[in-house]
Amino acid sequence: MQKISLVAGLAVLMAACGGEKAPEQTPAAVPAADTAAPAATAAVPTGATHDVRMEFDGKTYHFIPATLTIKAGDVVNFHNITGGPHNVAFWADSIPAGAAAVLGASMPNQMQPLSGPMLVEQDAIYSISFAGAPEGEYKFYCLPHLAMGMKGMITVDD
Repeated sequence: MQKISLVAGLAVLMAACGGEKAPEQTPAAVPAADTAAPAATAAVPTGATHDVRMEFDGKTYHFIPATLTIKAGDVVNFHNITGGPHNVAFWADSIPAGAAAVLGASMPNQMQPLSGPMLVEQDAIYSISFAGAPEGEYKFYCLPHLAMGMKGMITVDD
């Protein structure tokens, strides 16, 4: 009797799920080629390369160094050492005017604007060129560990 009830219940469920035709979907509008905004291209790095380590020391998550002064044209490598996944993201309201376009062009594989991808593997490196970057302070953070205080600042000084 239980088998008959189970089979009958499944038959009713299948009839209820499969009887309606799905509505046709229309493709999203694609802008014409001549109306699309040109993509920004990253400037070629011309300076030094700096390493910022992303670490968990058993108690706190942090960038080492948490503050760094560089020149326009330098490259900063964000290096996943321990405690990942880590990423680097910049607050749009905490960078100089015009810097968002420069960073956006030099940050490949962004999860969202001004937010680099998650570095899952130990020793993975995410490089950002500051070629063409305006002078000023660039406040950044690690998205998964922001609540634990993982943030820092790069100062671009000519």
